[in-house]
Amino acid sequence: MNSPAPVQPSPASIGAVDAQRVEGALSLIAPKWTNWSVQTLAEQGRPMRVREVAVRLPFLREQIVGKRLAQMHADGLVTRVDGRYGAPYRLSAFGESLSRVHGALSDWSRTNLSLGEMAGAERVEDAVRRLHLRHSTAVVQALDAGATRLSHIADAAGLDIVTTQQRLNRLQVDGLVTRTGPRFGAPYVLTDAGQALGPVYAAIEHWNNPVTAQRRSPPAPVAAASRTRPGAPLGPDSSRTAAALRRSTAAPNSLFSHAPQPQPRVPAAVTAMSAPARGR
Repeated sequence: MNSPAPVQPSPASIGAVDAQRVEGALSLIAPKWTNWSVQTLAEQGRPMRVREVAVRLPFLREQIVGKRLAQMHADGLVTRVDGRYGAPYRLSAFGESLSRVHGALSDWSRTNLSLGEMAGAERVEDAVRRLHLRHSTAVVQALDAGATRLSHIADAAGLDIVTTQQRLNRLQVDGLVTRTGPRFGAPYVLTDAGQALGPVYAAIEHWNNPVTAQRRSPPAPVAAASRTRPGAPLGPDSSRTAAALRRSTAAPNSLFSHAPQPQPRVPAAVTAMSAPARGR
């Protein structure tokens, strides 16, 4: 009697994606305020100078917006009109194709996370923050494949015990992983939110596939002063941020499409800027 053929993962299953490609894509959009900037440019649908983008993101200093756009230019998400230094920015084809990723992240967040009302771009930023850390995707895949014990998860993910434990701790904080009991050594399992990540990972991987990546514009050199580290905080203190966004009427409506008007208070995910437990 022939043994049954192994079940192949569906295209939208967690195990079907290339973890490195997913995390490579997330690293491009993980730096704070990248997704706000992309959605602002997409909403306006025209080339914009730094000061014009900053007007629509009044909770950020113009200098911060300039640094973020410069790095996005280096990463191929935006281009400059005529390729001239100082010319307005516009989304590249690669940047424009982020809309599907943003939709998948927002839908997953709205369905699986109890965050209350928040701006659409903010919801995307929060989702990316939960998913972007290196090796997190491999750990989620190991859990999805049935590994539940720390050592088994580490083996399946190809990681050492310390790194695996760190990722599991963070995924627990972010609501993607839980334990089946209070005892030490209790098995780990994915939460409902973690189990629902298949379509999100698929959208991210598709965006970063070789065909799509060819649509990037060749990055121009960026001055050292314009570069930012993904882990560096990018903004003023939280009270200034919240106050500016509360009194703002300049931001485009679709950027805040998941929040009622007038724009509500910005939750801690945005105002905390770079909280120790969730900083980048």
